[in-house]
Amino acid sequence: MTDKPLILITNDDGITAPGIRALVEAVKDLGDIVVVAPDSPQSAMGHAVTISKPLRLVRTNLYGDIPSYQCSGTPADCVKLAVDKVLHRKPDLLLSGINHGSNSSINILYSGTMSAAMEGAIEGITAAGFSLCDFSIDADFTLAGKIARSVAQNMLANGLPKGVLLNVNIPKLTEETFKGTKVCRQALAKWEEEFDERQDPNGKNYYWLTGKFVNFDKGNDTDEWALANGYASIVPVQFDLTAHNAIGLINQWNIEHENKH
Repeated sequence: MTDKPLILITNDDGITAPGIRALVEAVKDLGDIVVVAPDSPQSAMGHAVTISKPLRLVRTNLYGDIPSYQCSGTPADCVKLAVDKVLHRKPDLLLSGINHGSNSSINILYSGTMSAAMEGAIEGITAAGFSLCDFSIDADFTLAGKIARSVAQNMLANGLPKGVLLNVNIPKLTEETFKGTKVCRQALAKWEEEFDERQDPNGKNYYWLTGKFVNFDKGNDTDEWALANGYASIVPVQFDLTAHNAIGLINQWNIEHENKH
């Protein structure tokens, strides 16, 4: 390694996904790059970690001279293993993505992409997750790569507050129709889900998750508004889930504890 910044790159779509290759290409001259990513897709894995079976970590040559490793675990596993067994120190920057599909609004809770970035932030690493609102295997990552590079440069130059990471989502637009970036809040939205009940060839029931995404938030300062109106959204998020404004309210409850001793 050199005296350049050490940059760890990971994702949840797997080490061979086009999005992570686009991210590597976009930032490879900003520092010493190391790739540690899942060996298979881990979308919607959230912040799961592997505790019931062994993890495998295998060196690959997928990125030429850039050290790269495929891991049999989750995105969070990749970050943990990278720091402890590959890098042996905390990297200067962690970049996760570029994900196929949006991770805006409530999707951040389910996202393996963002959970990898979150794991980095928990470890005190300046971190961000990047997602392109395009599920196509032939998605054009040109614009997303340029935005990821610019955000990464700013993160290296300015850092982030302790406990804060960035959730960056890029709309499916050409560079000509793209309007720019907006720093936003997370929209109040959710998935209204149903399970489609079906039968397998043996006559046994199984269930397939279906549903639709519903945005309840009419504000023009949200990630959903930005993406719908031609902007990339940048949402600063944190892993402290404390509802600080509710502490006083709960303290007014009459919670009794009976001491039987």
